[in-house]
Amino acid sequence: MAEYENQQGHFFMGFLIGGALGALAGIFFAPKSGKELRSELKEKGNEVLKEGKEIYADAGTKAKEIIEDAKRQAKELKKEADRYLSEARQKAKEILARGEKKDAEAGEPDKGVTGGREV
Repeated sequence: MAEYENQQGHFFMGFLIGGALGALAGIFFAPKSGKELRSELKEKGNEVLKEGKEIYADAGTKAKEIIEDAKRQAKELKKEADRYLSEARQKAKEILARGEKKDAEAGEPDKGVTGGREV
């Protein structure tokens, strides 16, 4: 999904640059006086600057959204990892307790086989 958005961003940026270059080419090849040309260049320059500022603001907003989403996902992953770690610790304690119990039972003589008498 991010790759698709990146491709859209590149296309949009190319479209704007191409549009600006096309407008400049049209201005330079149009038969106008120097005063009209300078006025139109200034106007077009202001439009391009305004569009550039909008793109920058949009990019900043999208970047903030992406960062916030990444933080949220990181928190969720940390919670899940903590839960798995807690479960693993609990299972380890249970296994250790069973092992200690079996070890203790193995140290005692088995009264069922010998009837409680030492052999």
